[in-house]
Amino acid sequence: MPDTTADLLIILAAYLIGSISFAVIVSRWFGLPDPRTYGSKNPGATNVLRSGRKAAAILTLAGDGLKGWLAVALAKALAPAYGFGDGTIALVAVAVFLGHLYPVFFRFIGGKGVATAAGVLFALDPWLGLGLLAIWLVLAVGLKLSSLAALAATVAALPLAWWLGMPAVFLVAIAVIALLLVWRHRSNIRKLLAGTEGGFGGKSGAGKEDPSAQP
Repeated sequence: MPDTTADLLIILAAYLIGSISFAVIVSRWFGLPDPRTYGSKNPGATNVLRSGRKAAAILTLAGDGLKGWLAVALAKALAPAYGFGDGTIALVAVAVFLGHLYPVFFRFIGGKGVATAAGVLFALDPWLGLGLLAIWLVLAVGLKLSSLAALAATVAALPLAWWLGMPAVFLVAIAVIALLLVWRHRSNIRKLLAGTEGGFGGKSGAGKEDPSAQP
């Protein structure tokens, strides 16, 4: 647990970084409707893609991933100067992820967290990030189901992190993030089990209701 002001500040900063909703910001920049008002109503890259603007979706994906990486990388870079231990870095990882799920700047209505989680895991261990990215790509490209790919990578995260010999507190942080990801994808899980989950990148048109809810 953090025991200094610096520890608390870096954890708070991580949450605030995570609270930056790139789906909303990028959509405003491109003159698109708020992604919380159409499709799956999820402020994430997949829903932004439904607007038909691939560039907006790519920027959203990059921004959400980068903020997860930045928060953890910043904590690791500052660790020697401020004495941050693995416990603080683990809490930073969870805090930036929670910021994305429940952003203070956007009435606590956030995305499902796949890209931000990926950024966090890359910052914790690049090999972990690459391994999970490979799993996601194989399933997302092969089956055209973004949610299934995300869930498979989520399930694989903790065993792969353990196999890589990551510190126990990192394993706990990864487990928390994985559980939250599964929880946020509960509607997708029901659709997958029912065989009604929509394909990756399906365009429904901004402002129209889409029965699928992908990450």
